[in-house]
Amino acid sequence: MKRKTALITGVTGQDGSLLTDFLIKKGYKIIGVKRRSSSFNTKRIDHIYNDIAQSKNFIPYYGDLTDSSNILRIIQSTQPDEIYNLGAQSHVHTSFEIPEYSANADALGTLRILEAIRILKLQKKTKFYQASTSEIFGNTDIPQSEKTPFRPRSPYAISKLYAYWTTVNYREAYNIFAVNGILFNHEGPRRGETFVSRKITRAVCEIAKNKREFFTLGNLHAKRDWGSAKDYVESMWLMLKANKPSDYVIATGKSYTVKQFVEEAFKHVDIKIKWRGKGLKEVGINRKTGKVHVKIDPVYFRPTDVNELRGDSSKARRELKWRPRTSFKDLVKEMMLSDFEEIE
Repeated sequence: MKRKTALITGVTGQDGSLLTDFLIKKGYKIIGVKRRSSSFNTKRIDHIYNDIAQSKNFIPYYGDLTDSSNILRIIQSTQPDEIYNLGAQSHVHTSFEIPEYSANADALGTLRILEAIRILKLQKKTKFYQASTSEIFGNTDIPQSEKTPFRPRSPYAISKLYAYWTTVNYREAYNIFAVNGILFNHEGPRRGETFVSRKITRAVCEIAKNKREFFTLGNLHAKRDWGSAKDYVESMWLMLKANKPSDYVIATGKSYTVKQFVEEAFKHVDIKIKWRGKGLKEVGINRKTGKVHVKIDPVYFRPTDVNELRGDSSKARRELKWRPRTSFKDLVKEMMLSDFEEIE
């Protein structure tokens, strides 16, 4: 049986690196697309480079979702069986500062890949996975499912919604096996340090090791459906293994506030947090010492925010037989143990 080839954009990110690990174990050859950088940005996939056996199954390419000729050339030369489009400008808050670039990479980047599949006449050979996001729902009824109306509230979410409908359109117009994975928040030790979950776990570990006294956050009351990225990458593969292409919500079905995430993280270093004040003056205080460990900084507030995201993944559970295996508490514990070991 011929070994399958998977092309992954955003291969150096959390999801890209985890999916690479997962697919190599499944016997795939991986075409990993990464952006050129003047500094090293391959930390999450260095273990593959350093493992001689695994490195034979991984071929890196420099690429950029904003460059259509580059995307076309890579797909033409590699002829992949599957494409996982995980590359993106993925920071919601940052998208308000760079909306045009966010649209170019996240919206038009998806179009460029699908157009390449069409131009190269790979409709019957190449399956396509689009990394969508729960942010496209915005402030809508809870829980959100595949039937929930979309009301995006950031340039990032709007760009991802364009990519969502482009994927649906190319599936229907050109008979491409193309799917959207609407993944809710998924975290882990490989999460970028500027994302709120990892920012919290890393800062709490630094406080426990007396390397800092406090850290700052934005909206403490935003509720999110926090899952494990390790669990979620499996769903991507399952979507492309299905008999017919469709779109799926991937979520745990439970939501917790940023404040609850903070409290759970501090529990792992034996610190109990109590909250005092309201609005911008709200602070998180160490019950034992009275020290302030958490403060609010309005710089982290989004111009428009989403109150709560909680997904209904019944369709994925029913049709893909997918299940989340990691609880909220176990997720925070895993991230805390990793950061505690990493910080000297």
